[in-house]
Amino acid sequence: MSEWRVPGYTELRVLGEGGQGRVVLARHDATGLPAAIKYLAESLAGDEGFRTRFRAEAGLLRRLRNPFVTQLFGLVEAPDGAAIVMEAVDGASLKAVLAERGPLEPEAALTVLKGSLMGLAAAHDVGIVHRDYKPANVIVRGDGLSKLIDFGIAVDAGESGRSGTPVYMAPEQWRDEPASPATDVYAAACVFFECVTGRRPYTAEDQAGLMGRHLTAPIPVEAVPEPLRPLIERGLAKNPWDRPLGASGFVAELESVAAGAYGPGWEAKGVRTLAGAAAALSMLFPLTALGIASGGAASGAAGAAGAGAAGAGAGGAGGAGAAGAGAAGKGGVLGALGAKGTAAVAGGAAAVAAGGGAAVYVATADETPKARPIAAQLVALSEPRQDMGRGMTFQAQGQIVRVTGGDAALNRKINQALRAPLEQRWAKTRNGLKDIGRGPYTDMVRPQILMRTDRLLSVWYTVSLQGERGSGWDNPAAAVVDLRTGTLYRPPGLFRAATPQALAPLDTRIEANMPGGGYCGGNADQAAPPGGADTPSKYVNTADIAMALTPKGVRVAFHAGLLGYTMACGTQDAVVPYGEVSGLLKPELLSAVRSPSPERS
Repeated sequence: MSEWRVPGYTELRVLGEGGQGRVVLARHDATGLPAAIKYLAESLAGDEGFRTRFRAEAGLLRRLRNPFVTQLFGLVEAPDGAAIVMEAVDGASLKAVLAERGPLEPEAALTVLKGSLMGLAAAHDVGIVHRDYKPANVIVRGDGLSKLIDFGIAVDAGESGRSGTPVYMAPEQWRDEPASPATDVYAAACVFFECVTGRRPYTAEDQAGLMGRHLTAPIPVEAVPEPLRPLIERGLAKNPWDRPLGASGFVAELESVAAGAYGPGWEAKGVRTLAGAAAALSMLFPLTALGIASGGAASGAAGAAGAGAAGAGAGGAGGAGAAGAGAAGKGGVLGALGAKGTAAVAGGAAAVAAGGGAAVYVATADETPKARPIAAQLVALSEPRQDMGRGMTFQAQGQIVRVTGGDAALNRKINQALRAPLEQRWAKTRNGLKDIGRGPYTDMVRPQILMRTDRLLSVWYTVSLQGERGSGWDNPAAAVVDLRTGTLYRPPGLFRAATPQALAPLDTRIEANMPGGGYCGGNADQAAPPGGADTPSKYVNTADIAMALTPKGVRVAFHAGLLGYTMACGTQDAVVPYGEVSGLLKPELLSAVRSPSPERS
C-alpha cells in the first residue's frame, strides 16, 4: 500500500528525512502555490504519543504568527497519517552556508543572528522555548534575510528534558532542568561563535566529555574579535540568570554592540554579504532548482519589513532544507472544516485539502492584515533633563518597549499606552522629590517583555532612581496592552469588577504566592490600603502596585513600605497562577492568554 499523502497536493521533492518523518516540497493542485509538508513517519502514525507530539508542534506554530518563524497552513490528520502543511521559501540553511563559505564577517554573523533571534523572540513572547536552535534550523534566503524553522521539540517555558542537539545544548538542558528563553540564548550564542570562528565553542570525543565542557569549561571569548566578546560571554554564561533572559534582550545587546563596533550601516553590509553567500548556493534552493518562482529574493523589500517565513525540519532528520513562499504564507485565523470538505482559498492564500475522513485546520486569507505584522522591540530611552527648581534636575534613561510594523495610528496608540505607566511614575517621583530632593536624579528603566500573543503585549519595567534619596523609590511599572485596539489594562482594569467584595479573595492569594508563603515583615491586615479606605483592594492601585500578565499567571509587585511593612523588606514580587484568579480577571484577557492556557496552569 502506498504511503498516505495530503489530498490536493503533488509532491515535488524530499527536503529532509529522518526516523520520525520526512519533509517534502509540494505544489497545491488548485492554486499552483508551493508548500512544505512535514509528514509523521508511517511507522508512527498509529502511535498516539507521537500523534500528540505532532499536534503539539502544530499548536505551537499556530501561536506563532511572525515573519521570522515558520508559518502554518494547517494540520491534516487521517486514519493513515498526519502532516503539518507550511509555507515554503527559497533558501539555504545556515549550516550549508557555513560549510560552503567558512567563517562569516562579523557584520554578516550579527545579521543572521539578529534575524533568527527575532524568531526566537516571537516564541519567547508567548512562552515557547525552541530547544533546538542550530545552523540547520536557520534558513538564509536569497535576499540575505534569515528565518527560524523546526519547532519539533519546542516546549512551554518551565518544562524539563535533555532534548536538543548536544553541541548547542545549555548547561540546564544537560542537567535536565527546566528550559527557559535563556536556554535558547545559550544555543544562539554557540551558533554565533561558530559563524564568526568557523568552529563550535566546545568539542569532545564523546557525549560525556561534551557535557563536561558545557558545564564547566571556561568561555572561549578570546577566539572572537574584541567588540564581540561581551555578547559571547553573556550568551554562554553557565548560569541562565547571568544571560540575557530572552531573545529580545539579546537582540538589544547585539544591536548596541554592532552599532558601536561597526557603525550604523552594519546591518545593510551584513545583509549584502549573506545575500552573496546564499546566491552561491542558489542551485540548492528547492524552488529555484525546480524552476518555481520564489518569493524570497523577489520580495526583498517586503522581506526586510517582515514578509515571508521559513519551512520545517523532519524530526530526527538533522535539518531539512527549505522553506516558505512569499505571498503564500500570509494566512489569518485558523478555522475548522468539515470531515470531507475541500478548501482552496484564492488570491495567494493558504489552502489545504482534506478527504476520506481527514480533519484539517486552514489559515484563511479573508483576515489577512494589510499592514505589516506588529513587532515589539526594546529601544533606547533618553528623556531631556528637566529642571525641578532649587538646583534639582530629573531625567529618565535606559530602554523602553515600542512597537513597529502595524498601522501607523494604532502603533502610536499602543506606544503611548506602553509609555503611560512610566510617565505616571515620573510625575509622581518629581512631585515627591520637589520638597526633599538635594541633587540631580536619573530614573533608570529596564524593560522586559513578559508575554506577547496575537492579542496582548505585557511589559514589565524595573526602575531604579539614581541620586541622593531614601528607600522606597524603586517601584516597578507595568503595562498590558491590547494590540488590536491600543487599550491599556492596568489595575483595577484587569479585573471583572473593582469592588471590595469582588476583589476580597485577591489579597490572600497574592500573599500565599509570595516567596515563603507570606509578606516580609508583617501582616497585610495591619496595613491601610495605599489608596485610602475606598480603594477596592490594598493591592489594586494604579499608581503604586504593578500588575502584568505572564504566560503562567498575574505578576504583582509593590514596595513593602507601601503597605506599612519595614522599608528594609524592599520590593515584594510574586506570580499568582491563573487557576487561582481566573474568576476575577476579565474573560477577554483570560482568553487571550494562550501560553499555556489558564486551564493548564
